[in-house]
Amino acid sequence: MTRIDYLNDPNAPVPNSIVPAASAVVTNDAGEILLQRRSDNDLWALPGGTMDVGERIAETVVREVREETGLEVEVTGIVGVYSNPGHVIAYSDGEVRQEFNLCFAARLVGGQLSVSDESTEVRWVAPLAIEQLPMHESILLRIKHFLEHGPAPAIA
Repeated sequence: MTRIDYLNDPNAPVPNSIVPAASAVVTNDAGEILLQRRSDNDLWALPGGTMDVGERIAETVVREVREETGLEVEVTGIVGVYSNPGHVIAYSDGEVRQEFNLCFAARLVGGQLSVSDESTEVRWVAPLAIEQLPMHESILLRIKHFLEHGPAPAIA
């Protein structure tokens, strides 16, 4: 399945769903951030995905990081809540979602770095090198909020 992200685009399709999702800014001891190159749009992104029934949202992000990168993480905080109705995600199956994502801060606790069917590449990236990668603005915003270390979670 492919996806197209629209941001404040008057020609974006009209959303037909909202699905709780979580993403993670995972850091290692060197201060690098874990990123994956998505197989559905070829853009770099934070690991994450949608919540399953019977799951807490923090469990969602731990599971998604494991599934997408092979790494085990521990949630250490909340970066922000992202629910911009101007960010619309259209999938090839006809679903069109309005963004709803809780982004968590997390630290590496184990595992082995690996790709999944949702990623073509996974790697640690120094914060200064992130803006050079092809990445959607919504992901850059989450990373920016994480790096700013604000006193409270961002609400965007």
